[in-house]
Amino acid sequence: MSHHRIGMIVPSSNVTVETEVPALLARHPSATFSFHGSRMRMHRVTPEELVAMNAQRGRCVDELADAGVDALLYACLVAVMAQGPGEHRRVEAEVATRLGERGLPAALVSSAGALVDALAARSWGRVALVMPYLRPLAEQVVAYLEAEGLEIVDWAALEVGDNTEVGCIPGDRVLDAARGLDLGRADALVVSCCVQMPSLPIVGAAERELGLPVLSAATAGAFCLLRALDLPTELPDAGALLASPAPAAV
Repeated sequence: MSHHRIGMIVPSSNVTVETEVPALLARHPSATFSFHGSRMRMHRVTPEELVAMNAQRGRCVDELADAGVDALLYACLVAVMAQGPGEHRRVEAEVATRLGERGLPAALVSSAGALVDALAARSWGRVALVMPYLRPLAEQVVAYLEAEGLEIVDWAALEVGDNTEVGCIPGDRVLDAARGLDLGRADALVVSCCVQMPSLPIVGAAERELGLPVLSAATAGAFCLLRALDLPTELPDAGALLASPAPAAV
């Protein structure tokens, strides 16, 4: 059984991704993982705080390079998407360059890029979204995904601006928002388009109730980490995204 060190760059107020991604990867049948975090200060999910948070990225990359990680997850979806279309590619290239300067060939995944890549891997082009963000940021996320060629058939924003409160949003509230969406043309539902809004307890329940594939920022991140490490992507009880083998990353 192989072992892999996973580095995670997270907002300082995020408490969800560091529980959900490890919980998912702990189900892997042929690999084990350890998790090593570095934090960027951010409390409220506003454009100003997101920009200030992103400016701390270099320090976090250096800290995780010191730990010799095998893969790195840049775990704040909206901080990247709020900077404009295609930003995840620029961020991933910048971080990869910095890791390369440290002599560390770590696989690199951003939460923003993971969601785009996971949907593309399964050919789910028509998507519905549930997001915690204030409406202006939610509209930027929709525009970002549309610029990637996705059709957003419907979406809901819960309009929670405090990132600590996002981590406490109950699953029933998220499911209620999903039930209110027009899913008739959707290939898939992103039940939590945010690594801080809890998703694992509701992915399977939403699939069974709503009758279509359901994923989240957390399951997309786990999927892309496994694929980047050239590991099988099947995990039990994690939704359709992680239920079967997937094509290799391009």
